[in-house]
Parts: sequence; structure tokens; C-alpha cells
Amino acid sequence: MTDAQLYQELSSLPDSLKQEAADFIAFLKQKVQATEPQKRPLGLAKGKIFIKDNFDDPIPGFEAYQ
Repeated sequence: MTDAQLYQELSSLPDSLKQEAADFIAFLKQKVQATEPQKRPLGLAKGKIFIKDNFDDPIPGFEAYQ
């Protein structure tokens, strides 16, 4: 159904049904927004993860495998 056909059908409805159609359209828009994946905001873990200064140092007991 094209937009023009949809507009014709909507125009032919009584006012009470036009309001019901408008409510249904609002419901459909809300449904589409709910199904779209939300992007995660950047920086949520900022300041929560730390790497120690000796991170690259050899692990004691594993010297023989180098």
C-alpha cells in the first residue's frame, strides 16, 4: 500500500477512528524504538581498570620456558 492509498483510507475514516489510528501509529513507533539496539555510551569503565607497573615483568617460576 502506498502512502497516497494509506492517506485516502485514513481520510475516509470518521474522526473517532482517526484518533484510534493515530494512537495505533504512536504505538507502532514506540514498538520500533524498543526493538532497535541501543548503543552503549563510551567510557563506562573509565578509571575502573588498572594495569600494574610490573605487568610485563617475568612471572616467577616460568623463567625456564623463555
